[in-house]
Amino acid sequence: MKPDLGGWRALLRAGDVAVAVAGLGVCVFALLTLWRGGAPDGAVIRAGGKVVAEVDLVHARTIEVPGPLGVTVVEIRPGRARVASDPGPRQYCVRQGWLTQAGAVAICAPNQVSLSLSGRAADYDSLNY
Repeated sequence: MKPDLGGWRALLRAGDVAVAVAGLGVCVFALLTLWRGGAPDGAVIRAGGKVVAEVDLVHARTIEVPGPLGVTVVEIRPGRARVASDPGPRQYCVRQGWLTQAGAVAICAPNQVSLSLSGRAADYDSLNY
């Protein structure tokens, strides 16, 4: 015998459907507004623990940052930034891709270079590895 799956639908009332639709609407609203990181204002580039450059993310430019292994190339575009190339062996910071949220960080540890996006509303307070 097959169980009657249509029987539970008869128990639903108009108010039940309205509550379900309202709950779904609240979830979508929260997803779109609360889980969105802030837009970045600028980028901070460090080499050897010292700030090398603080730039805005308005104009496109390329910045070459010297480090112990060689030159790391940071690419800036309107609203985003990335490490385009790095002499490090594993290329973790290059694989990060475009950083678009305030608080995002790409660290090229072997070459002692880092790129971080600054802004008013970061997604997180700290990083844990």
